Amino acid sequence: MQNHSSTDAPVAASSPMEPARSAASPANSTHAVHAGEHRFRSHNSLTVPVVQTAVYTFETTADLVNYTEDRLFWSEPEREEYGRYGNPTVRALEAKLAELEGAQDAIAVSSGMAAVTATLLLLLQPGQHFILTDNCYHSTLEFSRGFLQRYGIACTLAPFGDYAAIEAAIRPETRLIFSESPTNPFMRCLDFPRLVAIARRHDLLTVVDSTFATPYNLRPLHLGVDLVIHSLTKYLSGHNDVMAGAVAGRHDLTTPLRQMQGLFGNLVAPQTAYLILRGIKTLALRVERQNASGLAVARFLEQHPKVRRVWYPFLASHPDYAIAQATLRGAGGVVSFEIDGDSERAHRFIDALQIPTIGPSLGGVESMVSPLAVMGYASVAPEDRLALGIRDELVRLCLGIEETSDLIADLAQALDAI
Repeated sequence: MQNHSSTDAPVAASSPMEPARSAASPANSTHAVHAGEHRFRSHNSLTVPVVQTAVYTFETTADLVNYTEDRLFWSEPEREEYGRYGNPTVRALEAKLAELEGAQDAIAVSSGMAAVTATLLLLLQPGQHFILTDNCYHSTLEFSRGFLQRYGIACTLAPFGDYAAIEAAIRPETRLIFSESPTNPFMRCLDFPRLVAIARRHDLLTVVDSTFATPYNLRPLHLGVDLVIHSLTKYLSGHNDVMAGAVAGRHDLTTPLRQMQGLFGNLVAPQTAYLILRGIKTLALRVERQNASGLAVARFLEQHPKVRRVWYPFLASHPDYAIAQATLRGAGGVVSFEIDGDSERAHRFIDALQIPTIGPSLGGVESMVSPLAVMGYASVAPEDRLALGIRDELVRLCLGIEETSDLIADLAQALDAI
């Protein structure tokens, strides 16, 4: 029986110029600035350069032969061969992500969904089955229950937080459990010891999308998860100007993913990697502000008479409050809530806001707001939306780094206007 535990996976090695840290310590501002970069610098550059090339040349055939032999024993290449298989700027980003997650390796891909789809396509084969928790990103749900069926891969949707139902859904052909923590949009949080214990009893892999947490607030690999996924478009890049994703974990899982990436071509451009590297340097500072603003805004909204309900993990009213307190450094900048009324009233509230912009993403320095029933779930039948908890008056507020007091004042005036 294969042992899928990742708790004993060694952390990617730091160079002598990089700060040391223990495997269990969370990412902090020092790590965000320096981790994984040193060996990728050249020409005495302080920052990792953008290596803009598709082709890498060899001085002699002996150099080519040595490179080919080295690639048979995958570690971390000292050089590249062709742009579809690697780029030094992208490698620097991957090294930093591995350091921040405490992973042996990380792979950057073209989007968060590319990270989800590539992982599921690699780990699952026709005739196999996996379990997906139901409170998840809609595109993940659509891919899992729709697209994968074409290839004979079955998916069971299990209620988030119902660990008996998750275990009951396991079949002989089940290969993995896929979940998020915190989830989109209700910020549900996994009880990692329970989930990992179930997976190990049945020799299953665990894959967790941790986009909403970031390595600053949560490191799932050190809680026993096998692979962690991020949409780098969100908090990690932090400026709403690039699109990319990542998968991090053990070498035995990431190496086949990297090989498949060369076939699929879901690459990250060096300019994109450079911008994400630059964004990650302020990750801790940004997320600290978003943690603080998120909690303050959630408390404000929860006591407001025109708000029916608020979902935020650090509120005692949240169903996973105790779990969040035990596992998260902070609860992030996403606050989901229902306006007391109907969709027309919710839309008037959103239109009255002056700081947040209506948009579909999160994690950047600018605040954004989404009426989820018509942004993200518009193609879903009304009865199916309700089954997922997406009511017409549900609002997702994704806080940036504006002054907390300004954000609360803006929310107050918008609520007064309805």
